[in-house]
Amino acid sequence: MIDKNRRSLVLAAGGALAAGTMGSAGAWAESAGSGGERKLGYAVVGLGSYGLGMIIPQFKNCKNSRLVGLVSGDPAKAKRVAAEYGVPEKNIYNYQNYDSIRDNPDIDIVYVCLPVGMHAEYTIRAAKAGKHVMCEKPMAVSSAECEAMIAACRQAGKKLMIGYRCHFEPTNLEAIRRARAGEIGKLRYFRSEHGFNFGNPDAWRLKKAMSGGGSLMDMGIYALNAARYMTGEEPSAVYAVESTDKKDPRFREVEDRIAFELEFPSGVIGSCISMYSAAQNHILLMGDKGRIELEPATAYTGNKLWVGNGHGDDKLEVTPRPGPGATQWAGQVDHLSQCVLQNREPIVAGEEGLRDIRIVEAIYRSAREKRRIVLGPDARMV
Repeated sequence: MIDKNRRSLVLAAGGALAAGTMGSAGAWAESAGSGGERKLGYAVVGLGSYGLGMIIPQFKNCKNSRLVGLVSGDPAKAKRVAAEYGVPEKNIYNYQNYDSIRDNPDIDIVYVCLPVGMHAEYTIRAAKAGKHVMCEKPMAVSSAECEAMIAACRQAGKKLMIGYRCHFEPTNLEAIRRARAGEIGKLRYFRSEHGFNFGNPDAWRLKKAMSGGGSLMDMGIYALNAARYMTGEEPSAVYAVESTDKKDPRFREVEDRIAFELEFPSGVIGSCISMYSAAQNHILLMGDKGRIELEPATAYTGNKLWVGNGHGDDKLEVTPRPGPGATQWAGQVDHLSQCVLQNREPIVAGEEGLRDIRIVEAIYRSAREKRRIVLGPDARMV
């Protein structure tokens, strides 16, 4: 049974900058997970529910990555976690002495697992300290911050990757492979709904300065990014409508529901909705010869994939091929380590996060101004 009041349990129930790069999705599994190189050291910044509950336990599943450092504002908690996971106390940092990680050769990569409003600062500081960066999604609260993060990492000569775990999740990879192989014919329509019933009105995700927005920034980012990696295209225009009960104490600062339509150059239409007042986790691709459906689609576990001819009575559940890692997180974390070791660019580099945030800004503008917004090739508003 899903506890619809908790985002983590909704997820538990259950891509790259250019279309040409997205087209290589079928090769992701083959290009990752060699296991022959040394393990690079990660410091996890932020010991909240995601960093501590999902990321840190995954290092045991990694081939090219290991946990060597922690950054937290709670020294007692950090010491407990360090003892549990074998992190030396000398590798525990707080937010004040964070910059001194530059002097620690154990740390190769910093994983930023903080509220969105803190992503830019701690990414830029890590780059200046000479460390590669994995930053959770959404990348930042604005495209300007994203651009500053990319510039800082580029100036430092360090890799920047955004934590789009679904690019390493077997069910999503299988759906991409089948769509690219033409199993449903010419793709005509994409649909995705992502949301849960947010219960705590005091959570940081409902504070705009910390989150950058409401359900769109949190759950809509899954639908938006999936629309791009499933179609292999970049949207050329967006149109959005917001629906929020401002009398609800949860939504004093951010939106509840926002529906947005994406137009793609091939003629594909993407129809998406994010929400903080109902639970759903779903992706549908419809072609002229059939359909691919995922539900749950982007969950932590239990994702399911069906294919059919579109009539609804012949849906066949499909077991996906193994992904690039033992888990989607291990595949993601190891991918950045491999990119550092082999000097290649991550498939979900900072530019991928920037593009999503530019489109998010266009969605918000469309909803605010009640008009269609045209996007340029780099996702800037025209």
